[in-house]
Amino acid sequence: MTGLLIDSVSPGSIAEELEIMAGDRLLAVNGLPLRDLIDYSYYTASEEELLLEIEKPGGELWEMEVERNAGESLGLTFSAPAPARCANNCLFCFVHQLPRGLRKPLYVKDEDYRLSFLHGNYVTLANLKPSALKRIIEQHLSPLYISVHATNPDLRERLLGKPGIPPILEQLQGLAAAKIVMHTQIVLCPGLNDGEELQRTVAELAAIYPAVQSLAIVPLGLTAHRQKLPQLTPVDAEYAREFISIWHPHSEMLRRKLRQPFLFLADEFYFKAGLPFPAIKEYGDFPQIENGVGMVPLFMKEAAKLLQRVRPIRSFRVTVVTGVSSFGFVRDFLEQLAAKSGVDIVPMAIENKLFGPSITVSGLIAGNDISAALAGHEIGSCLLVPDVMLKEGEGVFLDEVYLADLEQRIGCPIIVFDSTPSGCYMALRSFVH
Repeated sequence: MTGLLIDSVSPGSIAEELEIMAGDRLLAVNGLPLRDLIDYSYYTASEEELLLEIEKPGGELWEMEVERNAGESLGLTFSAPAPARCANNCLFCFVHQLPRGLRKPLYVKDEDYRLSFLHGNYVTLANLKPSALKRIIEQHLSPLYISVHATNPDLRERLLGKPGIPPILEQLQGLAAAKIVMHTQIVLCPGLNDGEELQRTVAELAAIYPAVQSLAIVPLGLTAHRQKLPQLTPVDAEYAREFISIWHPHSEMLRRKLRQPFLFLADEFYFKAGLPFPAIKEYGDFPQIENGVGMVPLFMKEAAKLLQRVRPIRSFRVTVVTGVSSFGFVRDFLEQLAAKSGVDIVPMAIENKLFGPSITVSGLIAGNDISAALAGHEIGSCLLVPDVMLKEGEGVFLDEVYLADLEQRIGCPIIVFDSTPSGCYMALRSFVH
């Protein structure tokens, strides 16, 4: 269906004055048909005079002329588009390793350059059509987030499980020539794209700097549900320690050469190795924070600043749940927060029984695993749950356990908090006010 379905209209906006309503469909702007939200943003970005074509639910067509101040919003929000599906068959694909019984959208593999531009989703560009590449360049969809994994074409085809894909270096160089900024990642698979192949990939991506602004290396994630999938070697503690000993100095060398942090190792390497994290300055402006790079150093920096202004609240007991990998630094912060606030705060690491013990991050904790871990535990006045464990805005865990269900099971209220030191402190304060 053409056009964009209008989800809501802001009160007092231009759209409300024009009697545009939720459920209407915006077909075109200035005679240009709309394919998606990117078209809408692009066509309305700077024009002060607009001609809108609207289709009402009954099929009636309206044409409206709009005059506005430069940059003034029309007050429209739109329903999210269905993402383009991924046609790759990556050896390490996390979706292929999911157990049954999770939220249905989790089984959808997306490979959509629009979501890369709008939301920072990583795409491989392996399925990019020439028309899409032309559009990226014409509308200057920058930055993009690109999964490279290897620049060796044969190895990349093996990793992505798809023959005949375009050479990634040519694609990146074409985007660089169009001044598209790119953030890239390598999912590291020991024995496949490490060693000399990793050296080649890093060198060839660094050669495209500054268009390629950053490169993150993240270890592959292996769940306990890899039935009938290729055998892959996990990143264990010994491997992580050796990897850091080689690649942290290489990262430093590139930082000096390029005069900006470029190569980043995911926090998970340091968790697995049991080694200290790099200095916070080595993360620059945290371009790969959403990719699990620098979250811990940033958390610790924010925690230190917060603890200077914490004031006593009152004495009561709460339990805070977290993932296994983050337990150490979260526990240390909560001990100091408890001492300053007077609240008895009990941190609890939740073992991941849904995906298996090798998956230790907080964002993949299931509601049933929390419920099982808390059985027989004296929770206290409330349970604090970081928001990364829940689907945004819906209060549901990966395994379709809702907050209300979990509250009923554990017999006490749950407070969801922003997954930052300040978020935790504010949650405690809100409980007593």
